[in-house]
Amino acid sequence: MSTEQNEQEATQTEQAEQEGPQSVKGPRIDKGLVIVNTGSGKGKTTAAMGLLFRAWGRDMRVIMLQFIKHSTANFGEQRAAKKIGVEMRAMGDGFTWRSKDIEQTAELARAHWEDCKNVIASGDYDVIVLDEFTYPLHYGWIPVEDVIEVLSARPKMLHIVITGRNAPDALIEYADLVTEMKVIKHPYQSGIKAQPGVEF
Repeated sequence: MSTEQNEQEATQTEQAEQEGPQSVKGPRIDKGLVIVNTGSGKGKTTAAMGLLFRAWGRDMRVIMLQFIKHSTANFGEQRAAKKIGVEMRAMGDGFTWRSKDIEQTAELARAHWEDCKNVIASGDYDVIVLDEFTYPLHYGWIPVEDVIEVLSARPKMLHIVITGRNAPDALIEYADLVTEMKVIKHPYQSGIKAQPGVEF
């Protein structure tokens, strides 16, 4: 390879590094994104919280609305959010598969969705995380058509992050960014229990 070719290759590499893998040619489009973290693997809520705290670090107005976790939940994320002043609301009645009254759980989810509609339409936030929201959609408690209608009418620059397994196809189709978490290996498989600070 000639010296000239080496210099050209070095220049191209430098430009690529400066631009980064997410660089897009052409005019920049500013819009609020709908982001879905789904799949059977660990990390859906964890990734959403990472985005939430990143946005908070940019002085954006953020909130996480948790659909499944009990209103008295005091896991690591609730403790951290309270310490630094990030708004986080646990609005569920615990894990759905442990619910003693599944219809009551469904009614609670529907009531919380009505609250979420007001939060989304308020214009008070830049990033809203609907944590474990796919579950009431998957169970048929909340129509996905209603959700898409609300998302379509949201403020232009509002980012919405939705987490949970079994995201409906219609939501996946509508979203701007979808990531599927896949289990490759999990400590549960070796009999290792959930670890504080890692799982809760």
